[in-house]
Amino acid sequence: MSDKQALTDYPIHKFLAERWSPYAFEDRPVAEADLRSLFEAARWSASSYNEQPWSYIVATKENPEQFQQLLSCLVEGNQIWAKNAPVLVLSIASLKFMLNNENNRAAIHDLGLANGNLAVEATARGLCVHQMIGILPDKARELFKIPQDCEALAGIVIGYQGDPNLLPDALKERDLAPRQRKSVELFVFSDKWGNSSPLVKR
Repeated sequence: MSDKQALTDYPIHKFLAERWSPYAFEDRPVAEADLRSLFEAARWSASSYNEQPWSYIVATKENPEQFQQLLSCLVEGNQIWAKNAPVLVLSIASLKFMLNNENNRAAIHDLGLANGNLAVEATARGLCVHQMIGILPDKARELFKIPQDCEALAGIVIGYQGDPNLLPDALKERDLAPRQRKSVELFVFSDKWGNSSPLVKR
């Protein structure tokens, strides 16, 4: 795994600290048992009214035609590096409640939670996950016959961390750069917007 563990201000679980999104992936397969467990982790994510509004389309290099089809649903800049990984996924949100066909305002939020579960489970198994918004949802809808009340929202690359030196220079720099995050003080407020909570002031 990577040596880019987060330098946290407060203690967190090691799998959260180790999780990151590389561009460099090894061209070696991921065991089907591991993939099943990743989707099982997504299955048990929290969701509004237990709607579970997530779906996934998965392709591995064991089926080159399916892999190329899914790869074509990524924007060109993401195809450059994602083509090296062994597993590609589209994550899709169902935007209507099944019970009454009303809009589900929580659908995108809940898909994100499921993807987060998947990413942490992957980290626990020595795998890396890179999620991306740079996809072609209209093309995905056409190719995979995605229903109108559903929307492909993010691509997911799954595999083993690769050698960043094999990447184009711009992506190599991203993979080798130190990880950075805003301080907790900049987004945890009390009293009014922008006023850092005493809980996180240092």
